[in-house]
Amino acid sequence: MPAVPGSYYIDKERIYHMKKENRKLAQQRRAEARRREASRRRIKKVLMAAIPVAAIIAIVLAAAQFFSGASGTSDSSSTAGSASSSGTGTDSGTSAFSSDESLTVADGDTVNIDYVGTVDGVEFEGGNTKGRGTDLTIGSGRYIDDFEEQLIGHHPGETVEVNVTFPENYGKEELNGKDAVFTVTINGIYTGTGS
Repeated sequence: MPAVPGSYYIDKERIYHMKKENRKLAQQRRAEARRREASRRRIKKVLMAAIPVAAIIAIVLAAAQFFSGASGTSDSSSTAGSASSSGTGTDSGTSAFSSDESLTVADGDTVNIDYVGTVDGVEFEGGNTKGRGTDLTIGSGRYIDDFEEQLIGHHPGETVEVNVTFPENYGKEELNGKDAVFTVTINGIYTGTGS
């Protein structure tokens, strides 16, 4: 390219002249390209932070939902005769339980409990809430006969020894007809559901 009066630019070790208007347009194009690249970098940086945060939040929410649903289903249904209730009952879903020790468990109350069950002094599979708590409405008949009734009259914070006998046709050979002892901790009573 022949030399043209005006500015210079370098291309593969050669120096060329550039018209003033073209130089200005080239500068504007480069400036716009730099702005676009800076914008892309900012978006990329935000996404690099936001995507892992969103994934962690999704995992935490899924785990919370899983554990709130699992606390009343797998362990308690296989041991104390619970139906397929989730960790929260219908009444308890709208109110928090109270651990006020002046409250007394009465028939019809929904309570949050933890328990460990043993047969012949040995803890059996599925007989432990593992501290996750599970909800139980007293008098619902969801648990083994006489389990719920033995909690009546006790208070939040108390640990109660509940003695029951599994039915002959319970469905687990190792538990059918066996006497069991459940060490039950009453975590609280849901407000608005009774006493």
